[in-house]
Amino acid sequence: MKRNKLNIPFGWLQSMLLVLLTLSSCETQDDFEYKKSNSTGELGVSAWEYIQSSEYFTLLEEAINITELQSYYSGETAKTFIIPTNTAFEEYLESNSYTSLDEVPVPILRNALMYHIVNAEVIFTDPELFSSNKPIAYETGNGQTMYLSHNSNFVGYVNEGTSKQWDISTSNLESTNGIIHIVNSVVYFSAPIGDLSVPDPTIERDTAFVLYDTYVNGGSQSGTNFGTNAKILMKNASGDGGLYQRRPFLMFDLRDLNKEGVITDLELQLSISFTHGKGVGLYVYETDTNWTEMGLNWNNAPFPTGEAISSITSVKLAAGEYFAFNLTDYYQSLDGKKRISLMLDADEESNETDEFGSKENGTLAMPMLIATIATGVNSLELATNTGFTVEAEGSYAWNTEMLEATGAAAIDLIYTVEEIPTAGWLVKGASILSVGDRFTQNDIDVMSLLYINDGTGPSDKVVLTAKDRTGGSIDSFEVAISIQ
Repeated sequence: MKRNKLNIPFGWLQSMLLVLLTLSSCETQDDFEYKKSNSTGELGVSAWEYIQSSEYFTLLEEAINITELQSYYSGETAKTFIIPTNTAFEEYLESNSYTSLDEVPVPILRNALMYHIVNAEVIFTDPELFSSNKPIAYETGNGQTMYLSHNSNFVGYVNEGTSKQWDISTSNLESTNGIIHIVNSVVYFSAPIGDLSVPDPTIERDTAFVLYDTYVNGGSQSGTNFGTNAKILMKNASGDGGLYQRRPFLMFDLRDLNKEGVITDLELQLSISFTHGKGVGLYVYETDTNWTEMGLNWNNAPFPTGEAISSITSVKLAAGEYFAFNLTDYYQSLDGKKRISLMLDADEESNETDEFGSKENGTLAMPMLIATIATGVNSLELATNTGFTVEAEGSYAWNTEMLEATGAAAIDLIYTVEEIPTAGWLVKGASILSVGDRFTQNDIDVMSLLYINDGTGPSDKVVLTAKDRTGGSIDSFEVAISIQ
C-alpha cells in the first residue's frame, strides 16, 4: 500500500506540538493537550521512544512497564498504536475506582493496552482510506476488532458506528515501526448499534399505569400528605436530615396488563423531572398495599421489611428521560396478577435527590409498568459449547466457534451469568460482569465479550443460562476454560 509522506524531523514536530499547547482555538479540547490534526509527519523514532520522550504519556509509559509490553512498542513489525494521554488514564482510573495503575490487575491492564495495538498500519492519507465516515475493521493485539475511520476533515475516529466511539485528537504520526494516533480516552470495543437483526414478530408490549402515587416526608412534615403533588420526591439524607427524608410510594394493578400471551419482561419506568445522578444505588421494595394516596404520610407508611426487588445506579439524565427498573424476577415470583405496592429508596445517607413526574403532572409521563408479551414461544437450542483454552494471564475473545445458541435472533437471545469465573474475569466493553449480569448472542458474534485469566489455573468455568424475549429458555450450563 503506497502513501505520501512528509519528511518532518522529530525535534521539529515535538516543538510544534508544544506550540499547539499555547494556542487558543475552537478546535482545541479543554481537557486535552493537542489540537485536532490531520498533519502527517515522520518522527524518526520508534513508538516506545516517542512515548518515553513526552510528558503527556507518563502514565502510558508506566502501564507499559507494569505489563512488560515494551517489545510491542519497540519491535520492528509495523503496527498502529492508539496512544492514550495522561488525561485518558486518569479518567480510566477514576471511573474504575482505582487510585493508581498499580491497583489495576496486571492481566486487565495488559489486555487494555493490547486492544490499543492494531496489527496493521492505518494512516488516513492512504488512498484506500480516503472515503470519510466509512469505518474499516482491524484486528487488535488482544484478538478483538477495532474500527478506524475519519470524517471529511480527516479527523479520525475509533469505533465509529458501534455502541461507543471516540475522536482521535492527533492522527497520522509516523514512527519507525508504525503509525501513531493519539486519543484522550482509554478505548474499548462494544457491540455495534443499529438494526442488527429482524425483531421477533411474536413480541408485543403492554402498559399498566400507576393507580396511586405519592411520597412521604420525615421530620416536621411526617404527618403531611403529598398525594396531590405533581412530582414524586426521593432522598436519603445524611446526618440529622429528617426533614429531607423522602420515600416514593406507588401502587399498580397487574390485571391492567391484559394482552394475551406470556409476560417475559417487566420494567418500571419513572419519568425524570430532576436528578443529581450521583452514581449511587437506587432501590425498589415491595410493601403492603394497605394505604391510600390521600391518606399516606411518614407516620403511617408501610415501610418495607424485605430485600430490594430491583436496583439501578443513578446517572445524570435530562428532564423527560426516565429511570428503568427491571421487575421481571419479582413478577415471576408472584402467584397470579394482583395489586402491588412499591417503595423507592437510595443508598443510605447518599443525599441523592430525585424528582419524578406523578399522574397529576401535566407534562411528564406518569409512572408505568412496561411488559414484554410473548404471543409465541421459540425453541432454543445450545448448538455449540466447546469451551476454550487461554494462556495464563492471557485473554480470549468469545466467538461463535466456542459458544452459540440458536432458535432466536442473536440480539434477542440473552445469556445470564449464574456463576462468575474464579480464576479470572468476564469482561464486556469496559465492565467486569457479575452474577446476574447479561449479554447477548450478538455480543459473542462480534467478539465483544472477553475472558481474562488472573494467572491461576489449571482450569476455570463460567455458568450461564439463556432465554429469549418470547419465553424460550436453556437451563444452566458450564462453559469450560482450560488455562495453559
